[in-house]
Amino acid sequence: MAGTNRENFWQPVVHLLINEAELKQIHGQIDWQQETSHVTDPQIIYPEYYGQQNFLGMAGGYLESRTAVAYDRLTPYLLPPHEQLVRQGLLDRINGFPQRILDLGCGTGSTTLLLQRKFPQASITGLDLSPPMLVMAHQKAKSTGIEIHWQHSSAEHTGFPSGYFDLITILFSSMKPRFQQPKPLLKNVSASSKGGQLVILDSSQQLLRQIEWLTKTFPEAVPEIFPETYLQNIKNYANGSLDAWLGAAGFGEVRTHNLWFVHQVTSGCKPQPVKARWAYPGMEVNDFLGGFAT
Repeated sequence: MAGTNRENFWQPVVHLLINEAELKQIHGQIDWQQETSHVTDPQIIYPEYYGQQNFLGMAGGYLESRTAVAYDRLTPYLLPPHEQLVRQGLLDRINGFPQRILDLGCGTGSTTLLLQRKFPQASITGLDLSPPMLVMAHQKAKSTGIEIHWQHSSAEHTGFPSGYFDLITILFSSMKPRFQQPKPLLKNVSASSKGGQLVILDSSQQLLRQIEWLTKTFPEAVPEIFPETYLQNIKNYANGSLDAWLGAAGFGEVRTHNLWFVHQVTSGCKPQPVKARWAYPGMEVNDFLGGFAT
């Protein structure tokens, strides 16, 4: 591997997994300048890392329209044993019938659409920092006739008031640099309502601890395949505990479930105020539901 770089490693792999002619056709059917202008918040200031990272050798990473088009074709290879089974693992851990849902870091909206199908009565927001990803998410929702609000924001600054959502979902944010310090991020996303729930689907922390062995065994090869910032991010995530982080952020009933050996689903609920646990004459339905849809 000596003498190569990450782009040279990943590009042949990516070329084997995708139909480039098909992707070029899809890419050419979209007016990217016009469509991204519809979803872009011009006041967003991107973190320095965001435009510098690449996605499997694709320069520009998540801000590149080519990445947005290729993303859904590559994701199944990143979610063994089967993408739908893995996403279903998150859905299975959701309690009750949430009314306001935030899919944080929604990407191209695959899980957001599943949430809308499972909870058709809910108001759902898909939030991401990448305008091209949101364009693809909007295209997918439009083709199915599903109404979803797509928002261009960072995970740290959603713009929603505290207590607005009663379910927040996060998928695979440990793979992104913004999750390098997960505890402060969780304090921000903990703005779910009293009695609301946070569900995180991510790679198994226990499994990722083996990356230390990989870096020691292949000290030259691993840094050439993965950026140092990525490796450090994974190490920080792997050596911590999502259970502990959620507990520190004020969540109760925290549970982590292993999923197909390589993934994990962690969930926690915001404690309910005592007065919202019982129904009295004249109470609103939302009060009876324990603060849902506040």
